[in-house]
Amino acid sequence: MRALSPRQIPRLAALLPALLTSMGLSAAPDPADWPAVLEEARGQTVYWYAWAGDQRTNDFIDWVAGRVDARFGIALEHVKVGNTAEAVSRVLAEKQAGNDSAGNVDLIWINGENFAAMKESDLLFGPFAPALPNFALTRPADNPEVVTDFTLPTEGYESPWGRAQITYYYDSDVIETPPQDTEALLAWAKANPGRFTYPRIPDFTGSTFLKQALIELTDRDEALYAQVEESDFAAVTAPLWDYLDALHPHLWRSGRQFPASGPEMRSLMGDGALSLAFTFIPSEPAAAVADYELPPSTRSYVPASGTLGNVHFVAIPYNSPHKAGAMVVADYLLSPEAQATKQDLDVWGDRTVLDVAQLPADDQALFALDQANPAMLPAGALERTLPEPHPSWMTALQDAWQARYVGQ
Repeated sequence: MRALSPRQIPRLAALLPALLTSMGLSAAPDPADWPAVLEEARGQTVYWYAWAGDQRTNDFIDWVAGRVDARFGIALEHVKVGNTAEAVSRVLAEKQAGNDSAGNVDLIWINGENFAAMKESDLLFGPFAPALPNFALTRPADNPEVVTDFTLPTEGYESPWGRAQITYYYDSDVIETPPQDTEALLAWAKANPGRFTYPRIPDFTGSTFLKQALIELTDRDEALYAQVEESDFAAVTAPLWDYLDALHPHLWRSGRQFPASGPEMRSLMGDGALSLAFTFIPSEPAAAVADYELPPSTRSYVPASGTLGNVHFVAIPYNSPHKAGAMVVADYLLSPEAQATKQDLDVWGDRTVLDVAQLPADDQALFALDQANPAMLPAGALERTLPEPHPSWMTALQDAWQARYVGQ
């Protein structure tokens, strides 16, 4: 085979993008060259693998699809999954099969242990997030939570798009003073059997309840912010299992059955089967009252000691063939328009990751909350946010819960 001459090499390099495109592939775009990203994204179809367990979430993603189609010529397809691990497993299988450039997943709604697993296995494209034009609106220097995922630096491999924090809600016609900590919750459950529960593990809302309880109960908090293998798991978690053993007999259906998800738990509240519940979306109770899914007597609160919270992200697999389109979608999710629409109680009620106080006045006005809704959290209720443990604890707790309680 004849070697290329120095004159031929630049010519071949210029032809390479067109050649790759004709093969259905494309070279990874440079996130820093945003005009080129926008140009390449036009006409692409982006397959976004995202949890589909709540209709409000699905409706918002449908709305985003309409916007990015009209503005950027991108067809956004919501690939509905019940668990993010399904998308992670698919990308991992593609890598093991040698599919390094024509993957099926372009964008993933992700955080925690799934991000850690993908990053460890080199399954992510990036860094790209700092180059997104709207990323600066999060002011990461002042808001480190938008660049930290379950104690792990995101290093630009994820782009934030929403906030979550455990928020309790209750029927004020039934409960005058709701429990303010984990121990008080146990006492309340004993006095009101069958009126509280939590989603079945490994549902992420249920798993977050386990972490919240563990943070409150253990006297070895520092262990939770390092790899689980570095601690005495049995000793750290012993108070949690003692607590759950005491709590379960007083739960809905005596702890022999659990709702499948947070939305199913909300339905039990709406049906009157429960008097007290919780969510990982702080505005969800108010949104559900506005949609007549919960009674107007619903009230929400965060205990003064605080609750577990985190930021959720989107990431792009290393073998996505539509990285430009995925970046444009990630950037649009950070626009004031998209963030304000997402926070709207009539849409979803998911909190913004933007530093609203630093936005222009017209954009700030988009984020005004309807404080007239009786189920809306009081101002300042979310100021005490407890940080997420290391992602390895999530999997370890889920496995231990399954081993201890499944089949009982």
